[in-house]
Amino acid sequence: MNKRETSGLGIFEKDVLESTGPANEPDAASLRSAEDLIAAGLAAPEERETLAKLAGTFAVGLSRPLAALIDPGDPADPIARQFLPDAAELTVLPEELGDPIGDAVRSPLEGLVHRHRDRVLLKLINVCPVYCRFCFRREMIGPGKDATLSAEAVAAAFAYIAEHDEIFEVILTGGDPFLLSPRRLADVVARLAAIDHVKVLRVHTRVPVAEPSLVTNALVDVLRSARQSVYVAVHANHPRELTPQALAACARLIDAGIPMLSQSVLLRGVNDTVEVLAELMRSFVAARIKPYYLHHPDLARGTSHFRLSVAEGRALVKQLRGHLSGLCQPQYVLDIPGGFGKVPLGPDFVSDAAEGLRVEDFSGAIHDYPPPPRAF
Repeated sequence: MNKRETSGLGIFEKDVLESTGPANEPDAASLRSAEDLIAAGLAAPEERETLAKLAGTFAVGLSRPLAALIDPGDPADPIARQFLPDAAELTVLPEELGDPIGDAVRSPLEGLVHRHRDRVLLKLINVCPVYCRFCFRREMIGPGKDATLSAEAVAAAFAYIAEHDEIFEVILTGGDPFLLSPRRLADVVARLAAIDHVKVLRVHTRVPVAEPSLVTNALVDVLRSARQSVYVAVHANHPRELTPQALAACARLIDAGIPMLSQSVLLRGVNDTVEVLAELMRSFVAARIKPYYLHHPDLARGTSHFRLSVAEGRALVKQLRGHLSGLCQPQYVLDIPGGFGKVPLGPDFVSDAAEGLRVEDFSGAIHDYPPPPRAF
């Protein structure tokens, strides 16, 4: 395609046609292979064969900022557990799925998921600054996948959004949208500005934690320029991820008037204690980030070693109530396999009684609550 043929395309389309990779590149020194992990002292040489096998199945990637948080002498290090390949991933249970939340069955077009009537997911990019070992899209992203959505697919996605006036919110996900350059994000913002019925733009990202230097003033300025209300949801699972650099990156967004939410996954061996969850949620609130979702782990292939039972998760979240400010309470949710959406998992504090209700307080004591008055 020559210059004349590209002259009518948007910036995003031109960039996609001219480059197959994301423009906002993570640190080139990121660890992306078994040899990288061994050289960094994060894996033993005798693990080379297993690591290579895992890397051939699921993407491996660890940014330098997160790698620096790992204690190689701690076999239970919660940062290492999230990002370093583990032989346990080779165990795949019958109930585990390649697409555990059913993106494909709710996708009318490439790169677009329309699961709920009033919002869509737009997946413009299929690479991340880090690859979480529990990721529900682990078989759809990473090396070997198309880095970005094609120009034609981008145009079709925006045409679909424009044609469906029930769409109130567009959620940029992926991959990680903050790996798109500010110029590409500006093109997305400009296209959405022309669609009057879209009122909210939400961006899901790990970049402020994984590669905080990529949250530049230019990126922030693009988001500030949006006609829609913009929200940024940052993914972090352990309080150690909220380093001074990560908090500074979040502050650049928040100080620009962009509200931030948190997303976390409840993970065995990472944050499956009341103490760690409480510290994580308080750290979010102290950073002006509102706790949003605490996800029950999805049934992604090779991730059973991360999953607690729902009963264990409900018991943990129940202990947060009353011991943490209401500002610090996340919503514990489960994505129903097959594309049926999220449901809250509780916990429950109310049950029916013969007369009225029985209500449990945060200390476990039970109280009676009267029924409504009879109509006169």
